[in-house]
Amino acid sequence: MMSDSDTKGDAWRKPPSRYRAERPAGFALPARPASCYVEMRDGCRIAADIYLPEGPGRPDRIPTILILTPYYRRFALRDGASADTEPSPNAARYRDAFVPRGYAVVVVDVRGTGASFGTRDSFRSPAEREDFREIADWIVAQPWSDGTIGSTGISYLGAAACFLASTGHPAVKAIAPLFAVWNTWVDHLYPGGVLLNKLAASYDDIMVGLDHDRRDVLAKQPYFDNPDFAGPQPVDADGDGTLCRAAVREHLGNFHMPDFIGEFPFADDRLPYDPSFGAHSFSPYHYAADIAPDVAIYSISGWMDGAGFANGAIARYRSLPNRRQHLLLGPWDHGARTNVSPWRDRTAPDFDVLAEVLRFFDEYLMGLDTGLKDEAPIHYFSMHEDVWQAADAWPPHQQRQVLHLDDGGRLAPARGVAGEDAYQVDYTVGTGNDTRHERLAALNTTDYYADWQGRDAAMQSYTSAPLEAAARMSGHPVIDLSIASSEGDAVIHVYLSEVEADGTVRYVTEGVLRALHRHEMPAPADQDWSWPYRDFSRASAAPMVPGKPARMRFALLPTSWRFGAGSRIRLSIAGADCDHYVQLPHGRPPLLTIVRGGAGGSLVELPMTVSQPR
Repeated sequence: MMSDSDTKGDAWRKPPSRYRAERPAGFALPARPASCYVEMRDGCRIAADIYLPEGPGRPDRIPTILILTPYYRRFALRDGASADTEPSPNAARYRDAFVPRGYAVVVVDVRGTGASFGTRDSFRSPAEREDFREIADWIVAQPWSDGTIGSTGISYLGAAACFLASTGHPAVKAIAPLFAVWNTWVDHLYPGGVLLNKLAASYDDIMVGLDHDRRDVLAKQPYFDNPDFAGPQPVDADGDGTLCRAAVREHLGNFHMPDFIGEFPFADDRLPYDPSFGAHSFSPYHYAADIAPDVAIYSISGWMDGAGFANGAIARYRSLPNRRQHLLLGPWDHGARTNVSPWRDRTAPDFDVLAEVLRFFDEYLMGLDTGLKDEAPIHYFSMHEDVWQAADAWPPHQQRQVLHLDDGGRLAPARGVAGEDAYQVDYTVGTGNDTRHERLAALNTTDYYADWQGRDAAMQSYTSAPLEAAARMSGHPVIDLSIASSEGDAVIHVYLSEVEADGTVRYVTEGVLRALHRHEMPAPADQDWSWPYRDFSRASAAPMVPGKPARMRFALLPTSWRFGAGSRIRLSIAGADCDHYVQLPHGRPPLLTIVRGGAGGSLVELPMTVSQPR
């Protein structure tokens, strides 16, 4: 049975599913939450919903899970709406997981969204971070609060949990950032220093629909297209919605992502009207030193989680000195909506992510003996083996298999005779519309890379001999290219595939680098990468000398994948992905010359160990 069930393998002493089964719900949900405005330091009013467990035996004071969202804490519903319509599609999963088990759940519309007042001046604004400190103050002052706070959520919400922890508020004891960035610039919008060409616009469409209460726009969005939705829910004291409508009018001044992110083509660029504000300002890593060392952290991501979110989870785990940290990496897309394994039995994951998050909060907020401290700190899923693995550190092992780019399109274990391969970049080459990128654009993707067969025909490819035995690759493959460009810049896309014995070609992972950013440097403490680091700054950027080979060493996105006995490993190089990345250099498709063999030839390092077929 090919699934991501936590019973596959012996990685856990107590699988999360068993923990949830032994932790039944003891309380009821309220029929509806209480809601109110919380006033900030500048008078901005922030809308909050409060869900408290109901029923006999509930302690007077309980811990709080704080959810900080720009995607509506709750929708108003139209007259005649179906009784089955969930008004809180963004927060209901957290409400249902935690409130019946004795937690208060507070869901907040962040500044400039939902029923909250104010404007958004950034994607994850520093002003929001200051709001979070004041919201925490408000929570611990409530009569039902026991003075402890945790926070979790997917994507924006997970990074907001990091922002909350970085306020240093003493009540914040545990955060679980799910599918969330660490460095927003490179993990999300400029992977490899190259702007994703559609992501900013697709995000802006969603936010215009929400922030401006444009229901005609939301009707085109798969996550928010329910015709029963009727804008943000006013708070209890705003009976006729006057205040909510006034808040929405303020949102008309919100930033627009395509315009905003264009201000930061390099990671060290600053706003011309505010030199203190740069890409670091909306990245959690920048505030790492302000996260108290006793805060417990659970970072969770998936192998197909956008173009860098798994990197964010790993970098967060490695960068923070916090002793009570956990890392979980599964066969999932963004938000674990889909089990992405080509060998899955069904689309929906069997693994219950929130069961593990519940165990985490029970351990570090409620003080229950959950057994979590007896587990390995890291768990990851190996695809095609379809089994969970446990590890004490990342990367999980240090073994590396080196394959050299060789004559005749071969990947060889030994360095060959020096030579060159020329590749004319074609700006129409793309990776299709069923990739790791679509889910971030709110597209309901369920089948990943099903059309990969034959796409490498338009790329420069190198293929190994058949493997004598199955081998597991876990970690970041690293490409080490010696390459020349006929232009002063280039974008290098590298794809790793498995060519099975019957000829089926399966996408495994990919990496990208803008040639300007080829210079490596030591990683700083707040971005402790286990793969080649560069800061993507304007100061470090260097144009290529046309025709002169330069070394480009960079990582492909991490994964754990078992290559079957008899399969071949294929490395494919392109200079464009028109479906997802901007074209560079503009209107000047370069001729790339790949140097192979000899003392400085190109190679790939694979974090590979030989395994036995299952």
